[in-house]
Amino acid sequence: MEAFLISTGIVALAEIGDKTQLLSFFLAARYKRPWPIVFGILVATLANHAFAGAVGAWVAEQLGAELLRWVLGISFIAMAAWMLIPDQLDDDTATASRFGVFGATLVAFFLAEMGDKTQVATVALAARYDGLAAVVTGTTLGMMIANVPAVMVGERLAEKMPVRLVHGIAAAVFAVLGVLAIVAGDRVGS
Repeated sequence: MEAFLISTGIVALAEIGDKTQLLSFFLAARYKRPWPIVFGILVATLANHAFAGAVGAWVAEQLGAELLRWVLGISFIAMAAWMLIPDQLDDDTATASRFGVFGATLVAFFLAEMGDKTQVATVALAARYDGLAAVVTGTTLGMMIANVPAVMVGERLAEKMPVRLVHGIAAAVFAVLGVLAIVAGDRVGS
């Protein structure tokens, strides 16, 4: 349960102001059809985070406990710093429209998530916690919590959200997890 809750919370916070949230706003404004966009986000996120989670679980198996502790600690601290760098939406997403609303969302989200903060966080969380399904379900739910309102409410929500504050909170959570990973002698959630 801890892996699920932490994964959900971290990704929901990390997504505020992220390029995939900006992509949600863009797709909602462009297509004005929220449900195919929401389902595209869900399918793309499940695929992307399942892959990232599998990589994280593999990394955990390959590294010894001591090395894993340091790699995770440093990774989480690096994620904390990365959270403080604002994202911008690349303009590559406009070419995906030939696939329809669902297809455009699926392709755009899957590609936008490659190497993104939340994908890297999913790898690190899956390496840290035993429970791949809990991590992938949690990170996917966190993605949906952040992006579905962006699709439904659009830019009106973005204008009122204190993005810097939310990113600061997410950065603090990542930093605490990093320090705990380094200080703890064994994997949390085992």
